[in-house]
Amino acid sequence: MELLVLYFIAFLGASLITTISLPLLRRTLGRYLTDIPGGLKTHAQAVPMLGGCAIFAGTLFSLILIRFITNFPTGTLHSLRGILGAGTLIFALGLLDDLRKPKGLPIYLRLLVQVVACATLITYDVYIQVFPLAWLNYALTFLWLLALTNAFNLLDIADGLCVSQAVICAAGLLLISLPGELWYVNFAAVALLGACLAFWPHNHTQKKIFLGDSGSTFLGFFIAAVSMGTQYSQINPFGYAAPLFIAAVPLLDTAFVSMARILQGKNPLKGSPDHLALRLKNDFHFSNMYVLVFFAAGGVLCNSFAYFLTYMAPTYTPGLVLISLLMGGMFLLWLLQKLPACKH
Repeated sequence: MELLVLYFIAFLGASLITTISLPLLRRTLGRYLTDIPGGLKTHAQAVPMLGGCAIFAGTLFSLILIRFITNFPTGTLHSLRGILGAGTLIFALGLLDDLRKPKGLPIYLRLLVQVVACATLITYDVYIQVFPLAWLNYALTFLWLLALTNAFNLLDIADGLCVSQAVICAAGLLLISLPGELWYVNFAAVALLGACLAFWPHNHTQKKIFLGDSGSTFLGFFIAAVSMGTQYSQINPFGYAAPLFIAAVPLLDTAFVSMARILQGKNPLKGSPDHLALRLKNDFHFSNMYVLVFFAAGGVLCNSFAYFLTYMAPTYTPGLVLISLLMGGMFLLWLLQKLPACKH
């Protein structure tokens, strides 16, 4: 079967299952899994938190379907099992946390389960392979997975924000990995892209549905896991820096939130109205649409850098990375000084 046809089947399967799941989940579980207004949550009424369930179902169905109609190359199926198994653990953790809202699960328990999921991936040989020292690769893998999992969770603070970044990251991974690559990377990116695009409109309608922690953490973990399977360095030996650009927006947002809280003497692990999206709304009077466009433009730009990084001459790579880090750092410092509530 033509490879493009298989990609279309994976995309369509994820989209259809996600689309079908949303109204069914609303009718069956809508009353039991809701986000109640209060605190940082300014929505007018309780909203079902079922988006993560639909995205997980669509992604899982699509990849299982492709597994049975495609002969995956040797070794890639093993990696895919690891990603799905660890991703399921992260999804289940988020779902349990949603069920225990508004209090949720203790931070230490969430981190512990996330560490177990990271260890599971490593046992399936899905980890960063950049340095000759195995322990250093393992340590960076844990840091990468935990950082991106929680970055997407923090990003889920405005309608469409988290899922739109997931769409951009999945599309970036797909473009960089095509036309060759380990097959599971391509199909995983396609499946997630289809599921997210199917859910996105439901995050804006009058009968809206939220992602919930089950959705935001699953998206972050899944993208982080899949990004470690792409062979960025085939042309440019420094191409392994590309994932930092792919996920730059969620990571910068997390850095901003953490720094803002620390500067105000707050615990960076506890919720507060220091999210960049909220600051843009409250202090710069951005509408939700402008916030989405602002973040999306940043995501597209950073993913474009990631794409070109994998093809550019190695001589220019350190300069691009250094300039990007300086620009990102200066942007964060400007925001921290510009936004009134961050001054101390």
